[in-house]
Amino acid sequence: QVQLVESGGGLVQAGGSLRLSCAASGRSFSSYAMGWFRQAPGKEREFVARIRWSDGRTYYADSVKGRFTISRDNFKNTVYLQMNSLKPEDTAVYYCAASLQAVPGSAEYGYHYWGQGTQVTVSS
Repeated sequence: QVQLVESGGGLVQAGGSLRLSCAASGRSFSSYAMGWFRQAPGKEREFVARIRWSDGRTYYADSVKGRFTISRDNFKNTVYLQMNSLKPEDTAVYYCAASLQAVPGSAEYGYHYWGQGTQVTVSS
């Protein structure tokens, strides 16, 4: 059974940093991709970033490019999202997602497994 467990969320002031972690278990994702999405109150869930597990190739939403960095640790089967220069509009529940495709794109339907989410709140 595949499990994705996020951690690292919390409350931070604008301009601060947080690092989210997503520990994957239950199968190997070495040939596939992992992503982060977020959902703010009253809004639809949106793509944030993804990484291809095999070669570490990354892709970001324009809204976080230059501020967020996605990375992975092959030995720990864990994906990270380093978030710097946080803004109040980054406030959301952040979800880790795993895809069985090497290039899943930015849409939710490209991802097959989801974590439970972790809350990130940025105060102004």
